[in-house]
Amino acid sequence: MDSPSPENCKQSGEAIIYLHHMLGELRQVAHAEGAELLSYLIEMAYIEAGDILSGRQDASVTHGKRNKSSRMPM
Repeated sequence: MDSPSPENCKQSGEAIIYLHHMLGELRQVAHAEGAELLSYLIEMAYIEAGDILSGRQDASVTHGKRNKSSRMPM
């Protein structure tokens, strides 16, 4: 099976599948580099994506109601 790609993510569920896959890879890279905090934060995002995919949790971001970040454009 091919890895998901952002170009193929037409629906929200497909985007979460892609994110879950990429977070798994990033988690491995961060762990291999010894970046403990970064590895932990990526792990939390990976778990969140997995929970959304399994139906245990709804997507937590509602675009119209979230606080805007002052540091990073979305």
